Amino acid sequence: MNYRTLGKTGEKLSAIGLGCMGMSFAYGPRDDKQSVDTLKHALDIGVSFWDTADMYGMGHNESLISEILVPNRDKIFIATKFGFRQKENSSGFSGTPGTYFDGRPEYVKQACEASLKRLKTDTIDLYYSHRVDPNVPIEETVGAMADLVKEGKVRYLGLSEASAASLKKAFVEHPITALQSEYSLFTRDLEKEILPVCRELGITLVPYSPLGRGMLTGTLKDIPAGEEDYRKNLPRFQEESFKHNKKLVDKLGEIAERKNCTPAQLAIAWLLHQGEDIIPIPGTKKVRYLEENAAAVDVTFSEEELKAVTDLSDNIQVLGDRYAEGAMKLVNN
Repeated sequence: MNYRTLGKTGEKLSAIGLGCMGMSFAYGPRDDKQSVDTLKHALDIGVSFWDTADMYGMGHNESLISEILVPNRDKIFIATKFGFRQKENSSGFSGTPGTYFDGRPEYVKQACEASLKRLKTDTIDLYYSHRVDPNVPIEETVGAMADLVKEGKVRYLGLSEASAASLKKAFVEHPITALQSEYSLFTRDLEKEILPVCRELGITLVPYSPLGRGMLTGTLKDIPAGEEDYRKNLPRFQEESFKHNKKLVDKLGEIAERKNCTPAQLAIAWLLHQGEDIIPIPGTKKVRYLEENAAAVDVTFSEEELKAVTDLSDNIQVLGDRYAEGAMKLVNN
């Protein structure tokens, strides 16, 4: 594994992190034993930057991770997030009628205490606001997060899906170390304004869904249809969009074959080549995909190859929003 510096902190993190969401919900049924085996193997191969959130399985994911985190605390850099709350007698994903976002200062502290308890640790290494609450000034949310740093409960602060303007406002209140936003060959809207502001302020970009929720792996031949797979409700995974978007995937697969790597490795490597201040966090609950993703650090590009991949992404317009309408209202705020 290669390592990259997190923001201005001097912390060296694995150049590829591990997104843990799918271990607890969104991509089919849970298999806790399989997930724990994957977490253990991540340590074995040097993938030490783990990402979770309190809403992943409504606390299940943090509790699951604690099994490996507690006996290996000094080897793991743990990031978690807060803000999404579930309405009573309902269930749902972010931005759906079953959930709402709460960035109020009093809830920030309540959520942190609950995460610390589930993770069974005294300190969270990187604490993100999962979105920017449109009803609460970002300065107030970050001010409460800064109090957690002063109390020693959190080491570094991050935001997720924040706009360039929100990043600047937040940074005045307290240094922001990382921005976690969706970024991949399918989703590049942050390149125009948000990424330049990250670089201006020394903020590391942590791309989630770097594999387009599995589509960029080239292994999805059909639209996911499992009852517990939330992708079947996403605009990009509807029939017309899915068929169109596969055109980009198929062409990327041709380049990957010539480079003797997998499409997933090609997509992750492309992100790594966008700058040393980028640390993607592909998610998986299976050891074999963890190993495949981690090996992307060894994929190199000539200038011509990198341009060819970028040009493909530029020239094939991706169809469909990345989230349903309700959730899209909470991105880039």
